[in-house]
Amino acid sequence: MKQITTLILSSVLMLITAACGDVTKTSENAPSSTDKVAETPTTKTAQTNKDDATSEVRQAQLDSDIRAREQRNDITGGDTDRANNDLASEVRSKLEANIPNGSLTVAAKDGAVVVSGTVPTLDQLDKVKSLALQIKGVKSVDVAAKVALKP
Repeated sequence: MKQITTLILSSVLMLITAACGDVTKTSENAPSSTDKVAETPTTKTAQTNKDDATSEVRQAQLDSDIRAREQRNDITGGDTDRANNDLASEVRSKLEANIPNGSLTVAAKDGAVVVSGTVPTLDQLDKVKSLALQIKGVKSVDVAAKVALKP
């Protein structure tokens, strides 16, 4: 019985570890890593990403996530040393809410954030760093994202 329990617990832990990646993405087709060069999304894919990010349900989720994180930070004293995945997730939410038609991947380590992927315009690319720096705990931002070329 102890062996079965150990096997089940270790399987669950491995599953959780595999599910918790080091990057968060603003869209399903965003690069799976900040090291990969982003491909230019098709017009249809970009529109699908934008429709998803600007839907009422998704906006409510993003607003709720951001509000919950801000409340948690206020309760804990707004700690600037934050978990890497939490920091990456909050930056991703901020970018998705403000650049809905982007296809971005966010990774964080010890307050250093790397954003890669594509955005449709130079204006949006210029917003990435300032939006990420608005998140408590972000110490530096490396923007490896590019402006997508029209297919």
